[in-house]
Amino acid sequence: MAALALLCAGLFLVSLGIGPVALSPAEVIRALVGAAGDPARVIVLEIRLPRALLGVAIGATLGLSGAAMQGLLRNPLAAPSLFGAPQAAAFGAVATLSLGLADALSYALPVAAITGAFLSVFLLVVVAGRGAGLVLLILSGLAVSSLAGAATALAMNLAPNPFAALEIAFWLLGSLEDRSMRHLAMALPFMLAGSALLVSQRHAFRALTLGEDAATSLGIHVGRLRLLVIGGVALGVGASVAVTGTITFIGLIAPHLCRPLVGYDPARLLLPSALAGAALLTCADIATRIIPSTTDIKVGVLTALIGVPFFLFLIVRERRRLGVGALG
Repeated sequence: MAALALLCAGLFLVSLGIGPVALSPAEVIRALVGAAGDPARVIVLEIRLPRALLGVAIGATLGLSGAAMQGLLRNPLAAPSLFGAPQAAAFGAVATLSLGLADALSYALPVAAITGAFLSVFLLVVVAGRGAGLVLLILSGLAVSSLAGAATALAMNLAPNPFAALEIAFWLLGSLEDRSMRHLAMALPFMLAGSALLVSQRHAFRALTLGEDAATSLGIHVGRLRLLVIGGVALGVGASVAVTGTITFIGLIAPHLCRPLVGYDPARLLLPSALAGAALLTCADIATRIIPSTTDIKVGVLTALIGVPFFLFLIVRERRRLGVGALG
């Protein structure tokens, strides 16, 4: 935990110093405490600080949500991004924008995104069932994601003009660029509420590893646990998508990076996964600014490019493990 916290703090400082105008860590710290000149203060406090804070908050929320989903479904390949929550949250936000019901800085946007995420995760649990295997979970998630993607395309098709549709398309790629403290103020209360819900159920995840019947005998109300996890994931993922667009695979990768370090206890995995998610997204955002390109690479595109091979690696490893188990 201490090492991950230090890593996050170091990446946070690097993020504040990276950009067209490079600043040293000392200059960044002076700007944060108000001891630097006006140009450095404006660059750090008004342009880069909101972006860095959102990266930490959203990465932590996605990492925590992924660990919670894996604990609930007792499946190491579970993650909100694989089962339609970000896609459904994007549909809720895009529909609100394209129909002119709210603007990009309205609090109605995270509410709409959270509603979409809640419906998608709830639909997954209902369709897949309590004892769903990996194949059924992936098929159910594919169906939910496809439905949300089709609905998002329809909402874009109904956009009032082509410029609005193009803006929504770029927004869907996922980015922390040009975000302000207003965006942070919009999303942070929902992310904190969702994270608090998930962390409050950490002991229930530990009991659930023994099976639902054993967990019930230990006093865990499994149905209520599902609803609380669904609510927590929907709050966090929906608020994240509402301000940055779709950023995938952080929730899948972060728990897997931490699991060998902290053990396989889902209760101990939650907070390290949050810190790892914050570090991953901050690192990805730094990479988008240093990779040579004529325009900024969207962080959602970069996380997807990294996450897909990682996911395929996990599937191959799981298949080999099951094959060895069958032979044994």
